[in-house]
Amino acid sequence: MNILEKIIAHKKKEVAERKALYPVQLLEKSIYFGTPAVSLCKYLQRADKSGIIAEFKRRSPSKGDINPYASVERVSIGYMQAGASALSVLTDAQFFGGRNEDLTEARRFNFCPILRKDFIIDEYQLVEAKSIGADAVLLIAECLEKETLARLARMAKSLGMEVLMELHSALQLDKYTADVDAIGVNNRKLEDFSVSLANSLELVSALPAEAVKISESGLDDPNAVVELRRAGFQGFLIGEHFMRQADPGRACREFIRRVQHIEEILNKAIA
Repeated sequence: MNILEKIIAHKKKEVAERKALYPVQLLEKSIYFGTPAVSLCKYLQRADKSGIIAEFKRRSPSKGDINPYASVERVSIGYMQAGASALSVLTDAQFFGGRNEDLTEARRFNFCPILRKDFIIDEYQLVEAKSIGADAVLLIAECLEKETLARLARMAKSLGMEVLMELHSALQLDKYTADVDAIGVNNRKLEDFSVSLANSLELVSALPAEAVKISESGLDDPNAVVELRRAGFQGFLIGEHFMRQADPGRACREFIRRVQHIEEILNKAIA
């Protein structure tokens, strides 16, 4: 059993427990449930933004603790002040040290798109995502059957949220549906967590033209972001690189400045 299979097996048990503790009728009473979502896709394409989705992430299954005592308030505000386009918040507790309250806290301090980063396998988790303040949800093609992904995407849209479908290979593109707003290419293999940016560059031309394109994982070099943007990507999900720093917000600001500097040099050279 690889790490993804372990996560999904645990997630099934977790969802069953949460359904018993927090029924849908209770979640629907949240103040966030009727609040219009902020569009992740629109923010990623804004000319005055960086396209970076800055992630709040305490730990990972492969690396262990990254920044276990980080403040959601301080880090999320720091990311936004740095010029990030959106936030991503890990809510998985068992493997990533996250919690639903992290996303709600980020929502309380920021008016920007917030992606709920978790392993969604059940409609209940979509209602839960809306109730805690999420604007968009992640659906991982690797762990969802085509029909299941389509059903979940359709329900997410009915709740007013956008859908980011994550894939690892071109074979998973057959799971794409019109209810998917953005496609994320994960550069990390979920089987062994190794990383290769070539995965994004090789797949970009095969991605649907109408979907916003996001490169995920292993982005720690501003030059790589510039290369990916020129290849056609509009979003760049970065978490671990920032979270390993003493001040993630400051690290994000410096990263964005370096990206802008490189792009200015290239634009002048072309002109």
